Amino acid sequence: MKRSLIFCLGLAFCFFGATQNSTLLINNVQIFNGKDEKTTTGNVLIVNNLISKISTGPIPTDKSGTTKIIDGKGKFLMPGLIDAHTHVMMESLGMAELLYSDIEFITINAAKSAEKDLMQGFTSFRDLAGPSVGIQKAIDRGLIIGPRIYPSGAMISQTAGHGDFLLPNAVPRDAGAILDFTERFNFGIIADGADQVIKRVREQLRMGATQIKLAAGGGVSSNYDPLDVSQFTEEEMRAAVVAAENWGTYVTVHAYTPRAIQTALRAGVTCIDHAQLIDEPTAKMLAEKKAWLSLQPFLDDGESAYAEGTPNRIKQQIMMRGTDSAYLFAKKYNIKTAWGTDCLFQPKHASNRSGDLVKLLRWYKPFEILKMATSTNAQLLAMSGPRNPYPKKLGVIEEGAYADILLVDGNPLEDLKILTDYEKSLLLIVKDGKVYKNTNK
Repeated sequence: MKRSLIFCLGLAFCFFGATQNSTLLINNVQIFNGKDEKTTTGNVLIVNNLISKISTGPIPTDKSGTTKIIDGKGKFLMPGLIDAHTHVMMESLGMAELLYSDIEFITINAAKSAEKDLMQGFTSFRDLAGPSVGIQKAIDRGLIIGPRIYPSGAMISQTAGHGDFLLPNAVPRDAGAILDFTERFNFGIIADGADQVIKRVREQLRMGATQIKLAAGGGVSSNYDPLDVSQFTEEEMRAAVVAAENWGTYVTVHAYTPRAIQTALRAGVTCIDHAQLIDEPTAKMLAEKKAWLSLQPFLDDGESAYAEGTPNRIKQQIMMRGTDSAYLFAKKYNIKTAWGTDCLFQPKHASNRSGDLVKLLRWYKPFEILKMATSTNAQLLAMSGPRNPYPKKLGVIEEGAYADILLVDGNPLEDLKILTDYEKSLLLIVKDGKVYKNTNK
């Protein structure tokens, strides 16, 4: 009996306890570390999932010959891209199909979409509405391929708010009414009053949210709220902030207008997403509070999920007219600014995420853009504190950081547009030390 137990324990160790070091050496590359504009010529050693050594001189390898060596041939090496505003469960299906499909189909579609996202060079996502915790777990366990995900779970919304996706005849709603499809499967959840907000926040944290998302103002895709309205009271938002802070993390809000943004900031919210309709006094307040602005380059370039003349399209056009001034205020007041795509209901948009990086050339230099999409966005992700599922450094090429790395044919510091042709320009994609693509032959 004793001998059998020892055998079983030994077998278990072989399968679960013993780890074989995997090493990858990338030689002869121009290294953009995610923070400095100047690149350096050098070599990078990866052991398991971390960057172990960076050197301008040769890096010796184990004589066993188990180290995989890649000759970078002088190409451009950079950190994996980070999208700070995503919806992986909703990015590649139209809104109607999402509302009328079963959750199994939606999930399988999202899994395929996540794989495509990684192959575009995006190694980390901050997901700001939708049931992405399951996708995150499946990716982290190697069941499917995709970026690291910082999930928010359901967007929490008031009745008639941006996350109210109930059918038009669903109100007046009885206090004991069953949850709607979008609520049951954690796309959005309705909460009215501070007590309900606290309950819904705690539920999302219980399910694995790394940060909390509230709808603080009118939205484009939602049908019951005009763009100009402010949603949730200061008391309700403060309740969410306290509940999140009790778990060591933070609240971000969907908000376009000055009133919505100011209410959120007074309540202690530390990140504003969107803010296209922000005014100068509100921008000053955001800077004084040292809060983050997660901004998206929404431009009316003719591509929209909404038909011309529809209420949603009209709201979208009004919102987009504020994008220029939002970026100018962000630069004028040196606001901590993150970048995201907010890919939603549009497969074409989701398949060209880097196109939104190129749009930033309207306001920033290529270096500023690459830094924003790597090390700056990583700082925002790390605000989840002890809820951070990936506690090592992201968005940088540094010793001790996660090995999330891209090898690029060309120099995006000189020509950012090459990242949009990712099938050709991305020669090597490494995430967590694992090679997912290598065409650098």
